[in-house]
Amino acid sequence: MLVIFWAAVAVIVYIYVIFPLLILLRGALFPRPYQQADITPSVSLVIAAYNEERDIGEKLQNILALDYPRELLDVVIASDGSSDSTNEIVARVAENHNHIRLLALPRQGKAGALNDGVAASKGEILVFSDGNSKYLPDAIRKIVRPFADPSVGGVAGNQRYLPPTKEVSNAGETSYWSFDRLLKVFESRGGNVISATGAIYAIRRSLFQGVPEGVTDDFTTSTKVIAQGYRLVFAEDAIALEPVAKSVGLEYGRKVRVMTRGLNAVVVMRELLNPFKHGFYALQLLSHKVLRRLVFVPMIVLLIVTPFLWNDGWFYRLALIAQLGFYGLAILGALFERAGKKLPKVAAIPFFVTMVYTAAMIATWNVITGRQVKSWKPQRS
Repeated sequence: MLVIFWAAVAVIVYIYVIFPLLILLRGALFPRPYQQADITPSVSLVIAAYNEERDIGEKLQNILALDYPRELLDVVIASDGSSDSTNEIVARVAENHNHIRLLALPRQGKAGALNDGVAASKGEILVFSDGNSKYLPDAIRKIVRPFADPSVGGVAGNQRYLPPTKEVSNAGETSYWSFDRLLKVFESRGGNVISATGAIYAIRRSLFQGVPEGVTDDFTTSTKVIAQGYRLVFAEDAIALEPVAKSVGLEYGRKVRVMTRGLNAVVVMRELLNPFKHGFYALQLLSHKVLRRLVFVPMIVLLIVTPFLWNDGWFYRLALIAQLGFYGLAILGALFERAGKKLPKVAAIPFFVTMVYTAAMIATWNVITGRQVKSWKPQRS
């Protein structure tokens, strides 16, 4: 029992303490700088949309406010068989702005919509975005700057959350993203970021290889840059603002879908786990996208094993009390959420962590049983 306890602790400590420290030290002690310049290559902004009538109008106005030469910006809205007024809204705007185009497609899934959107675009640099994310005016200018370096094949932008109104899980969510953002900064300094987020990222057109079905498109598209021998770096000043989910139920379902597709994407891109070919990045990918997703296993093991060590000393008693307290706060948070009340700050992180790893457990089971999530439907209300 002692061996199992400490083995589980070691895995958790590695994931949340040792691995982040390795990232920070590598970025600080062994930096790999890259060139940046105020360049203005031709850019295609590709957005896959499905029934986005609530957000697409604001998204288009946001695009029109971007500080980038209109003659160098090509916007393709790939509507994946939208059955609401998405197409009509886009068409009305496109009538007056010839750099915005509607690509009305039959329903086929996000991967197919993105592939068709890229095929219809013409820019040297492909920028991908979500239908509800809002770019700061200089976001395109900032995200293309690292492409001044020929070794850079992709750039991950900086997703930030809009201030919440009364979202119950926002404190835990924003804490997670603040930690993840810090890691991205140092990953980029030392070599490559793990992957990009769908709200804002860019790659060279020449490196786009198509999005396969059943995977996370942003992960697969951005990591294929690394597979082809180019760098994927982080532009912290290229900012996209995105709202958090308005209910925990929606956020939980989104995480299950994203993690299922994400783990399937790691399987598709498993060549990147080869340390002999991809060096330190292979360790990054294993630690961040595999072990972190599977950390629910040592957490469950600890919860099962620790009661058997009650008589082995005060340390193990405190460990059990701490675990019970953590999950007790998570349950408290769930009760507040169920009652529609604002989540107490003390319960925010335990509730968020427990929710995330419950979703990870379901996603892992989906991958083991071969269940894929091919269809997509944005859940934002």
